Amino acid sequence: MKVLFLEIDTEQQWALTSLGPACLGAWIRRHGHQAAMLRVGVDQGAAVVVAQIKAMAPDLLALSLTTRQWLRARSLVGQIRQVLDIPVIAGGHHPTFAPETVLDAAGFDYVCIGEGEAALLAVLAALGTRQRIVPGTMANIAVARAHSPALGPLLDPLERLPFMARDLMAEPEGVVHLLTQRGCPFACTYCSAAALARRYRPQHYHRRRSVNHVMAELAAVERQGPINYVVFLDDTFTTDEKWVLDFCRRYGDAVGAGFSINARVETVGAAMLDALAEAGCRHVIYGVESGSEKIRRQVLNRKIDNQRIIEAFDLTRTAGMLVTANYMLGIPGETPTDIEATLALNEILSPHDFGYFVFYPYPGTLLFETCQHCGYLPEDQYQRPACHRRSILTLPEITDDDIAYYHDRFTAARERAYLKRFGQEFDNEQTARVKAHYRKAATTG
Repeated sequence: MKVLFLEIDTEQQWALTSLGPACLGAWIRRHGHQAAMLRVGVDQGAAVVVAQIKAMAPDLLALSLTTRQWLRARSLVGQIRQVLDIPVIAGGHHPTFAPETVLDAAGFDYVCIGEGEAALLAVLAALGTRQRIVPGTMANIAVARAHSPALGPLLDPLERLPFMARDLMAEPEGVVHLLTQRGCPFACTYCSAAALARRYRPQHYHRRRSVNHVMAELAAVERQGPINYVVFLDDTFTTDEKWVLDFCRRYGDAVGAGFSINARVETVGAAMLDALAEAGCRHVIYGVESGSEKIRRQVLNRKIDNQRIIEAFDLTRTAGMLVTANYMLGIPGETPTDIEATLALNEILSPHDFGYFVFYPYPGTLLFETCQHCGYLPEDQYQRPACHRRSILTLPEITDDDIAYYHDRFTAARERAYLKRFGQEFDNEQTARVKAHYRKAATTG
């Protein structure tokens, strides 16, 4: 059987293909099936996509979807199925936590809830023998108008998985993307990783590969071509100090290419950061989220004080690495005073760069449930685009105009920080180009 994964671009082309198809494609190939990828660019219409699908002649279309991809995916699949009689399965975070929404849309036959390797194999086996998938009989697979299926056992240890299918990913110029774990041990109220962990209890969703297995994958990648940079996409790379220090001792000598990680400030210290820098880490990204300790503790379940954040940023810079902060605004319970606190903390942290995103409540998360309970969500929430520039919520403490005002404040702060760092020699035309770049970036993605 041949599976064709569709990667759906929305407002702009993503820097990399979803890692779900790369994991699933490698798994089904090991079991004798074929896997291919078709990227659907922002400007590609359904007719072009249909022609490409016909030429590739798959037995199953598969989509790994976030909530941000959902509306375009729904429209596209509906148009495809008007022309092609081919089964469609959707997995990923949005189908996992809003399966009824997906299955009620025209063209979707199956939803995979949670981890997909075993479930996709089971679907392929049924399709290959023309067996009907009876609702409730296949772990992790939901069909329309049926009760939610039971979840099968998680793949554990992760060393059972083959290395990701690199031909299903976009990795130009020797930039390699890697996962060392699935899930995250923390329980942030806004994060889908915590939602998956809750969904799978009493199984432990958070699992990590051994350092040996990660190094073996890097060696396999390097045999195919030079590695110029590695982007580790784990939600929190620094969850286990012993693992990180072992990795650092091995990586520097075996690979040596620069790399970047996502981290949490409460998981790092001077010794770990120095080891990361010595191994080749060039860039650490921290989720700060809010400058208000009240919002972090009471709303986001991030029990850390501002001084610890400041210390982590200082230690990261001292170790010689670039540091990026990510923030949210428009969080339930947040007031203009809380957002002012975020802007003020950013001035103190003085990161090399920062991202800022209007909060969106993702299905399955505790904060989504809070928004439902409090009546903040519109009834047509799944008919509206999920973006990070404006809020979908009706919040009592802050207005849409307030959020737009502060989004502009963050944009201006980012412009100023760049010009302060690099703009001493810029003329007026170069300065104008920088400002135009940041304002354009603020209107997409």
